[in-house]
Amino acid sequence: MFSKILIANRGEIACRVIKTCRRLGIRTVAVFSDADSRALHVRMADEAVPIGPAPAADSYIHIGRVMEAVRRSGAEAVHPGYGFLSENPRFAAALAAEGVVFIGPPASAVEAMGDKIASKRIAAEAGVNTVPGHPGLIADAEEAVRIAREIGYPVMLKASAGGGGKGMRIAWTDAEAREGFVASRNEAAASFGDDRIFVEKFVDQPRHIEIQILADRHGHVVHLHERECSIQRRNQKVIEEAPSPFLDPGTRAAMGEQACALARAVGYESAGTVEFIVDGARNFYFLEMNTRLQVEHPVTELITGIDLVEQMIRIAAGEALPFTQEEIALNGWAMEARLYAEDPFRRFLPSTGRLTRYRPPPEGPQGSAIVRNDTGVFEGGEISRFYDPMIAKLCTWAPTRREAAAAMAEALDAFEVEGIGHNLPFLSAVMKHPRFLEGRLTTAFIAEEWPDGFKGVEPDAEALRRIAAAAAAMWRVAEIRRARISGRLDNHERRVGSEWVVEVSGCRMTASLSADRDGTSVVIDSGPTLRVEGAWLPGQTLARLRVDDVPLTLKVAKAPGGFRLRTGGADLRVHVRTPREAELAALMPVKRPPDLSGSLLCPMPGLLTRLMVGEGDDVEEGQPLATVEAMKMENTLRAERSGRIARLLAREGDTLAVDQVILTFA
Repeated sequence: MFSKILIANRGEIACRVIKTCRRLGIRTVAVFSDADSRALHVRMADEAVPIGPAPAADSYIHIGRVMEAVRRSGAEAVHPGYGFLSENPRFAAALAAEGVVFIGPPASAVEAMGDKIASKRIAAEAGVNTVPGHPGLIADAEEAVRIAREIGYPVMLKASAGGGGKGMRIAWTDAEAREGFVASRNEAAASFGDDRIFVEKFVDQPRHIEIQILADRHGHVVHLHERECSIQRRNQKVIEEAPSPFLDPGTRAAMGEQACALARAVGYESAGTVEFIVDGARNFYFLEMNTRLQVEHPVTELITGIDLVEQMIRIAAGEALPFTQEEIALNGWAMEARLYAEDPFRRFLPSTGRLTRYRPPPEGPQGSAIVRNDTGVFEGGEISRFYDPMIAKLCTWAPTRREAAAAMAEALDAFEVEGIGHNLPFLSAVMKHPRFLEGRLTTAFIAEEWPDGFKGVEPDAEALRRIAAAAAAMWRVAEIRRARISGRLDNHERRVGSEWVVEVSGCRMTASLSADRDGTSVVIDSGPTLRVEGAWLPGQTLARLRVDDVPLTLKVAKAPGGFRLRTGGADLRVHVRTPREAELAALMPVKRPPDLSGSLLCPMPGLLTRLMVGEGDDVEEGQPLATVEAMKMENTLRAERSGRIARLLAREGDTLAVDQVILTFA
């Protein structure tokens, strides 16, 4: 077994590998860029070596600088994590030349499966089902259009060296094929240093289901069942689960056998994942093989009890797999929700800044469920624009799918993140969506259910009543605290009443309260009594309550005359007033927001890479105006209406802040 391992990565996956190495008694070496000098993985490792400037091309994917860190540290092996150099055969070959073990598959397998065109040919020869498509690389946008017409729309334009949703575009028309080719090529060049693009048929109504495999040097290959990864946005996975609610035992076995056959065909060793597209009739087609650890590997670990990082290390050290296919049991259900630094209310645009508050829910057993949080950040740390926007992976396990989803929903409500935009409200909305709970999933789920973007969740009438009752009970506690303030004038004692008016989501409800030592009984609008129990105190930012024995977890922030409450994907401004205050509040004028319709605002912090218009130009609705790059993704900003450009207030190459004005319309 190795005594020292260098982790050629950053963030949560570096922290994840360090945890297993600690358990195995292996010393760890972290590498870090200038932007990551205070990062959590640097703090956790036994040693840390700087490798260059913030851009990944100058640090984390710079083979020469990573190799120099390997030499300086004396590490015997390198774990690449995922992304960056994890699937770069030149890196694996460089390590081999230095006599350092690459904790992953042989360079030949990485090379064969890293090229999506070659991998499809190998898969077909190994008897694996493949998707129809064009076998060669695409030279330019016009060739992409010609091939797309031959295959038939819709088509998928994909980077040959791609992964993680980068360099991928769906095209339904010639115009989208042209634009998608350029955007995919640019993203691929920036993320992977390889701008080769190919085209294949896009399978309508698809599910994305993948098989986890392990293979050792002694000829043993096993699969660890499947993961359902169909909840995606822009081809980027958002929520994963294991097993899939769609597969039957026969399809599961067939997919597992084909995945193992492909691994044998390329002489695979280590952990790997074979991804499939599955249609509504359970026909499955090979998509690609990821020759690395997947982001979503925790759900497989939770349903099998197998530490995949440990197995990767043991396989790299020459050990044989300690189990057979028949011994790999499928136990319970697991889910993973990816917490991203992106604002769902701004069409999921990236967000950067400092984490002024970061409080994950407690990990470990929670009743019949288990909560796990893989993260690489800490409270007070900064989310950089240079890297992937993922903050954490929140995972839950339970005996059944419904229980795992319920545990996830509760854990999401208890996850406190402040200082940046994040997708916690959206994850909560998905987890409680009826279609998700029924398991009716496709990769178009998000686009179909939120076609106009995410606007938050509007609680139903019953949920609003429970929230109103909880808010009234909490307000009473806060008012009692305020009434007991010291330094009051004699004979001026303030009395806290029991009658209140609660306003939430445009609904005004009367609340009559009766409190005792165990909780508060609340009557809303002369209806049935709601019992509120829980130990919330003023100043606490999280309230774990039960309303009529139904759990209700609220993120709580002070607001004038009430609270800001967030739960289940809803972000609510709640006012609690005396009847007289409510009567006067109804007479107050409403302040209108400023009109910004005559300006193009930058929707996220990023780099203005291209301006497509000039002053005095006439533009049409939907016309591209500018491109902003943030967190390795290109974002095209379009005109919302026809008009004329009055002034340009930014230039190509400028670093822009969120809501900074790029141009104005006449």
